[in-house]
Amino acid sequence: MVKTTKRREALLAKVDKTKVYSLEEAMAILPELKSAKFDETVEVAFNLNVDPRHADQMIRGSVVLPHGTGKTVRVAVFAKDIKADEAKAAGADIVGSDDLIEQIQSGVINFDIVIATPDMMGVIGKVARVLGPKGLMPNPKTGTVTMDVATAVKNAKGGQVNFRVDKKGNIHAGIGKISFKVDQIKENFIKFVETINRAKPASSKGRYITNAAISLTMSPSVKLNAQELLEIK
Repeated sequence: MVKTTKRREALLAKVDKTKVYSLEEAMAILPELKSAKFDETVEVAFNLNVDPRHADQMIRGSVVLPHGTGKTVRVAVFAKDIKADEAKAAGADIVGSDDLIEQIQSGVINFDIVIATPDMMGVIGKVARVLGPKGLMPNPKTGTVTMDVATAVKNAKGGQVNFRVDKKGNIHAGIGKISFKVDQIKENFIKFVETINRAKPASSKGRYITNAAISLTMSPSVKLNAQELLEIK
């Protein structure tokens, strides 16, 4: 317990909580915040000036990061016939329809992302109450309801990050691993911010990104210059 406390104190001493860091400063300090024995995830958090209670301000989407997430993703696809074959050829881990529904109903969920062809959404409705709370329901806005299952599988395997604003306007996401080169983390971050900025609803008035921070799984957060992020297009 003493070691854990000392390690935490050492990490906290490296971050000035009163300072707002530029992107370059944040990228420079990240490697110094590594403390765990495992490959920590680089995590970002944004607070957006939106009201998710209004449908036109519900920010939701996906982005394929240029350097991936560093995470192994298991993909399940609901499809039949030729589309099922395309999903398997693209590298899907699990492909099925009614048999996959039975598997989920029995409590077996050994996948991280679900993709479906539009005609399968009626079938998936049978397990919506199971998949929904876990954030696994396919959605057209994240590219997981599509006839192009091959591309969807490749995107999911290649570093796609799905995001959704919560009821308080917050978005959290993992954008890579600390084992990545700093330039790779930076490029992933910029791609993510570009996507968030493009998703700004016309009805959102005032500063869109109000607060932003970046951190590692086990590190304190580094506050970012929100105005600088708004200029990333």
